[in-house]
Amino acid sequence: MSKVTKKVEELVKPILEKYGFDLVDIEFKKEGKKHFLRVYIDKPGGITIDDCQLVSEELSNKLDIVDPIPFSYYLEVSSPGVDRPLVNDRDFIRNKGRVVDVFLKQPIMNTTKLTGELVEKNEDVLIIMIDGENISIPFENVKKVKVAIRF
Repeated sequence: MSKVTKKVEELVKPILEKYGFDLVDIEFKKEGKKHFLRVYIDKPGGITIDDCQLVSEELSNKLDIVDPIPFSYYLEVSSPGVDRPLVNDRDFIRNKGRVVDVFLKQPIMNTTKLTGELVEKNEDVLIIMIDGENISIPFENVKKVKVAIRF
């Protein structure tokens, strides 16, 4: 975590706690000639555009005062998006009980993609429920996990 993202995390956490939102991730990237500070937030039931605007305005005010970035940048506050892979423990905790797609390095049950309800994730094992049965998947065999998109 860079100094900038660490400082932004310190500034945004009290705002998120006030509204019951979760911090998913903070990115500070240069794309072309422009710099972007992206703050991804979530809450049970999902984040709305009004939630993002609220956090953006409050965070922008704090950033103007503290000024941790000595050059111009664009602040973006958004949801993590439906297609974002689950990468850290907070992601797995927040999505417990949701249906996920698990992409595997090596086949299990003759497939490299399993879909089921996320039951638990620890350091060694990911557990999903498929047709009422818990399936334990060694985490070393997991390539990627995403919330399943249903149409």
